[in-house]
Amino acid sequence: MGGIPVIDLSTAFGGSPAERLRVGREIDRICREIGFFTIAGHGVPAPVMDALRDTANAFFALPLAEKQRAIHPVKGTPRGYIALGVEALSLGNALATPPDLKEYYHFGRQSWPDEPYYASAEGQRYFLPNLWPERPQGFADAAAAYYAAMENLTVEMMRLAALGLGIPEHFFDDKIDRHITAMRLNHYPEQTAPPAPGQLRAGAHTDYGLLTILNGENVPGGLQVQTRDGRWLDVETDPLSFVVNIGDLLMRWTNDRWVSNVHRVVNPPDSSAARSRRLSIAFFHHPNYDALIECIAPPGAAKYPPVLSGAYRDEKYRQTRVAAA
Repeated sequence: MGGIPVIDLSTAFGGSPAERLRVGREIDRICREIGFFTIAGHGVPAPVMDALRDTANAFFALPLAEKQRAIHPVKGTPRGYIALGVEALSLGNALATPPDLKEYYHFGRQSWPDEPYYASAEGQRYFLPNLWPERPQGFADAAAAYYAAMENLTVEMMRLAALGLGIPEHFFDDKIDRHITAMRLNHYPEQTAPPAPGQLRAGAHTDYGLLTILNGENVPGGLQVQTRDGRWLDVETDPLSFVVNIGDLLMRWTNDRWVSNVHRVVNPPDSSAARSRRLSIAFFHHPNYDALIECIAPPGAAKYPPVLSGAYRDEKYRQTRVAAA
């Protein structure tokens, strides 16, 4: 395999049942081999993508002292600005490394109904008010528009996934209609000092949800995915396309039929480290917190016991924290 596959979704969106099934089976074939692929024809307007990218770049270009004013006042709350040194993603896969060389901005959906699912003590653990900085203007609007576009895209993606898995097309609908997805704007700054031994922009890890939909940049020091035979492949992340990868929870849900691949973000070469900053926008799609995840498998063939979506996410998130944000 010389690179990750590309899937054109344009014929499936609004297409015939036969065409949707064909694309679903293509997703299934690819995800059995490698849980990474690029999607074209996704239908997300370029201005929506550009607006959030421009906003994020403007924020991360601010002086550190101003960015730190957007740190959430309650330590450990996954909202607002997270500085360098807080997270080591490899810890979630039991690999001890120094903290990742990245800073990021963490947010979720902007609003939700006044209903018990959201307003209960359990719901308030996931549906948290966003924290927005004073600058740049329009941050919240750009983030909300992008988040809404990702919600629409993931509904279609999960329906195609269901077709590929040979289950009813709308199987996932009532398990993701009140999802607890978080988003991150990951910024990998220029490296003006040598990294510590074993330190990367993002250590080798797997994601722990359903799907990650990533929009990035092709600059030195980018994303790599590890194949089943242990090779590392560079992943192109064009600003107008998305890279999709399967998370641990979906791998579990499919009874290991689909693979959640280890991936990392490497450091730029020494010759370009001081001028190679990189931005990536990640939508970490996760089901409703009360969704019961039971292996899609014949009776008696399940490899894992049922688990609640929210409890699974909480444990995985806890494992990656180096210190309270």
